[in-house]
Amino acid sequence: MDLNKKKFSRDELVELLRTPVEEAQPLFDKALEIKRRTLGDEVYLRGLLEYSNRCAKNCYYCGVRCARKDLHRYEMTLEEVRSATRYAVENRFASMVIQAGERSNPAFVNSITRVLDCINRESNSSIAVTLSLGEQSEDTFRKWHDHGATRYLLRIESSNPDLYHKIHPNDRLHSYKKRVEALTVLQKTGYQVGTGVMIGLPFQTLEDLADDLIFFKEMDIDMFGMGPYIEHHATPLYPYRHLLLPEEERFWLSIKMIAVLRLLVNDANMAATTAMQTLYKGGREKAMLAGANVIMPNLTPLKYREDYLLYENKPGLDQEIEDTVKNLEAVIIGLGLKVGFGHKGDPQHFYNRIKKQTNAQKSTPPFTGES
Repeated sequence: MDLNKKKFSRDELVELLRTPVEEAQPLFDKALEIKRRTLGDEVYLRGLLEYSNRCAKNCYYCGVRCARKDLHRYEMTLEEVRSATRYAVENRFASMVIQAGERSNPAFVNSITRVLDCINRESNSSIAVTLSLGEQSEDTFRKWHDHGATRYLLRIESSNPDLYHKIHPNDRLHSYKKRVEALTVLQKTGYQVGTGVMIGLPFQTLEDLADDLIFFKEMDIDMFGMGPYIEHHATPLYPYRHLLLPEEERFWLSIKMIAVLRLLVNDANMAATTAMQTLYKGGREKAMLAGANVIMPNLTPLKYREDYLLYENKPGLDQEIEDTVKNLEAVIIGLGLKVGFGHKGDPQHFYNRIKKQTNAQKSTPPFTGES
């Protein structure tokens, strides 16, 4: 297949995802070439804070779902946030990600607002903040944006409504329609918007994944965080683990998803996620060589990490932050890429999207009431 094409049909996307790993190197090479040509050699570091594992949602795949009563629940203190921010500044990080279980009550909204204010004060507003906190009201999105959050990651998990409702309870708290609407509201509010899916879910097909790629393109998304589905024993999906692809196949399917997405959306930011490292030693390196350009070292205090297991066998639970960053720097340089120290690394797609929207508005003649 011609990998230089600008457009791919659904059938062609399925064909690319079906490519045997031993024949997929031209796809990976092309994706890396596009990333280098469009965005350069830099890989950006996002310091990740797993702020809290308290959650109001009951998603069937998640290890911190609210139905789990045996899990120790926590929320980081402002002093712990301040300490992590100082570390980020001292080590030339220019971006942090605040991730937590999904809640929307006033106390939580206010606590995140205080976290944003703390990061801005401690970094002198030098750090770009990404939030990954689930669906919120437009007022809440605006409030957090006003307090310094510029990016928001809201994973759709699956763009197939039927599959979405197989991995979530079918109730008002887990609405596919509301999930999509929230992505639209985030764009309207002015965020750099990210989303993603789990790859290799039970009941998922290659056609579903091709549709996910088309969904990303049509939604004009700026950044992506996606990776292989990994089961957790304390979830309703665990009994269906016999339907899963072998771990190595799930891993390589995830790498192919990143590479194909890079063909479709040249200028977006894409993360090499921790889940890839869980299934395959050196997994993040493979992702970077297939077009990913973001890594998220974990800045969460060690005492909390075992309580934030969305899936099992997560790496880095006993690794000090300094060792993790030092290791990642060596890995990135070893791949012939550069570490984007001190660079916020905004997705170029965001600026191109805004420019496109502005030009479209300018080209629309004003309504005069005349026919």
